[in-house]
Amino acid sequence: MRSHAAPPIACRNLTKRFDRPEPAVDQVTFEVPAGTIVGFAGANGAGKTTTMRMILGLVRPTAGEALVDGRPYQDLDHPRRMVGAVLDGPGAHPGHTGRAHLTILATAAALPHPQRRVGEVLELVNLTEHAGRRVGGYSTGMLQRLALAAALLGDPQILILDEPANGLDPPGILWMRTLLRQLADDGRAVLVSSHLLGELAAVADRILIIDRGRLVADTTLDELVDGGRRTLEDAYFELAGGVS
Repeated sequence: MRSHAAPPIACRNLTKRFDRPEPAVDQVTFEVPAGTIVGFAGANGAGKTTTMRMILGLVRPTAGEALVDGRPYQDLDHPRRMVGAVLDGPGAHPGHTGRAHLTILATAAALPHPQRRVGEVLELVNLTEHAGRRVGGYSTGMLQRLALAAALLGDPQILILDEPANGLDPPGILWMRTLLRQLADDGRAVLVSSHLLGELAAVADRILIIDRGRLVADTTLDELVDGGRRTLEDAYFELAGGVS
């Protein structure tokens, strides 16, 4: 049962060391509150994806902890109903149709009324007319939409999205922005990374900036851009100095 005091996502002194001198993630601490979109910015290799993978239990922390609703991800009773994630695309077999891929996932997760839910998420991500096509023929943008549909299957209260706008055209990016806002306004916690700083500025309530494994900013977007007197890009390069 959920503790009302537990934030949807909480990282405490989260640290990960691989086989190199400097840690990939170094004592990272932050929370993602319900009803909030938190944007996660950093250069390639800065630690964004490793952090997200630790939250999802895919990478074991060297030190610290990553909690989902107050517990490690692997301890959740129904993880797909609690958390939806987009990390590496949909992971669908190219010979399967989009509908078949989602149906397999919904059935494996023991979701109630799987066929109905598959239809709902296909409509939500604007893939209904392509649901009968084989995934191997999907464009990059369609694959991103399919990955998001998979993340939404369990109607989760928490979303963890790594570069979800990759491959989307400008109308698709606007659609993604609108959808994320609606999901957060419904009370969901959304952690989203992007190398498109302008996109994060357009959608995020709070911004995390990670540089060489260390968190260098965790603040509201308004505070970071000084009430509009500087851009998110200006703030990013001042704090991180890397290439986004």
